[in-house]
Amino acid sequence: MQFLTRTAIVSLQLTLFSAVHGAKWTYDGPQGQDHWSERYPYCGGALQSPIDFKSDLLRFDPTLRPIEVQNYNLSPNEQLTLGNNGHSVQLSLSPMMSISSLHNQYTAAQLHFHWGSASRPAGSEHTVNNKQYAAELHVVHYNSDKYPNISTAVDKSDGLAVLGVLVEVGMFNPAFEHILKFINGIKYRDQKVKVPGFNIRALLPTRLDEYYRYDGSLTTPPCYPSVLWTVFRNPITISRKQFLSLATALYSSNAQDSAPMPLNNNYRKTQPVDSRLILVSFKERRGLHGTLTVTSPLTRKQIIQQLLVGDLGDLADEDLHKLLPSGSEKHHAGKKKDLKTQQSERLAKSKQQTLNPSLWKKSQANRHVGKLGLAENTLSYVSLEQRVSHQLKQSHAENQMVQALRDAVFPELNLKSYLECRSDLALPTIRYILQGRPTDEATELNHSLTKAMMNQRKTSTALEKDLPMTQYNGHSTATVSRKPQSQGYPHPWLLPMEWED
Repeated sequence: MQFLTRTAIVSLQLTLFSAVHGAKWTYDGPQGQDHWSERYPYCGGALQSPIDFKSDLLRFDPTLRPIEVQNYNLSPNEQLTLGNNGHSVQLSLSPMMSISSLHNQYTAAQLHFHWGSASRPAGSEHTVNNKQYAAELHVVHYNSDKYPNISTAVDKSDGLAVLGVLVEVGMFNPAFEHILKFINGIKYRDQKVKVPGFNIRALLPTRLDEYYRYDGSLTTPPCYPSVLWTVFRNPITISRKQFLSLATALYSSNAQDSAPMPLNNNYRKTQPVDSRLILVSFKERRGLHGTLTVTSPLTRKQIIQQLLVGDLGDLADEDLHKLLPSGSEKHHAGKKKDLKTQQSERLAKSKQQTLNPSLWKKSQANRHVGKLGLAENTLSYVSLEQRVSHQLKQSHAENQMVQALRDAVFPELNLKSYLECRSDLALPTIRYILQGRPTDEATELNHSLTKAMMNQRKTSTALEKDLPMTQYNGHSTATVSRKPQSQGYPHPWLLPMEWED
């Protein structure tokens, strides 16, 4: 039975992976991005990409190191494959290429582009304060410390790392010519040509120490939320002639098709940010909140430990400001106890209760919550989709797949992102963690959180009338006051993004 299950999972994974390169989705029309979630449910789910890098969501993180790439200068003797897959221009990359500055080693797999059209040179997927660039380059890597290849890594929560490069029309780019001079050989879908190796590093910005960092997804079906995104702050340029060559030379249809379909405007629209923050490795001259304005990783781990085994009454009474996103510290400024006193008392109680065997037994009643607290388990989206689909078929509720997957995956992804300072802790995640705790205490905390969140939303709305969002205590209120409530939750969910990757 176990063998059959694993075989089914591998079969489903291969089916989904091959569907990525199939003709089952487009950017517009009946199979366009507004309908992706009907066939690929993760496209309607959690932590989707691309997003808009709004100034009020940026948090400077002094621990972010410059990106270090290895073996990007390829020999002309090395043959790469350039292809038109109907969705983009894609170039295979040498397995010797890698990113060495992340927690794991990520090996390069391929790069591809997204672009606009001749009449509208605006086709980048990520935007900066709503500014859309002419195009965007994605260099896709997989976690080679943990997975043997990209097809195995693509559906894992720690599987991929993508370098994003914004492209604007300006000066001629000689590195770009190494690709463009072969573009007439791949005019139609499924055509491929061999390209001599060149210095891939020359396609990246000069400075690799200034970038945006956040947790997101593939921007094409199946939209797995498996990507650690690094989008460089400084764009590269290509000439107008180079852009027009890219935007006008290609077709998304096969050569034998009677009505050729131009390949352009192949970008996904920006997706809701929800509780995510965007860490940046640089300080703005104006408008950026000079230091990391989210709670430290150590404090965040302590908060999770408190939720798992600590006194929930304490959290309900004293520590809401650490759980709630978007600058709620200001609402608690009048507390009698200072922050250090509250924290030391809470930790003392937590240690004392952890030593209490009966309390520890209660906290371990739900083993999944224990794993959640450690946030070390890797999610496999293919197996999760298969399990959820089976459960829904048993209850004749297949049409609820998108919401069911979102509910299943969001708490764990939000927690992982929260512990790494790339998200606020959303209320659905808190409720999920509290599943293994005494009902009365959990209910008390839940009521307090909900009430505080509602009060914060009202206060934030009032403050916005008088203050710019970027000046309110160094935090954004966007995820609290500007978005409509999701049904059943005071804190909204995320919505749908990429896999040309």
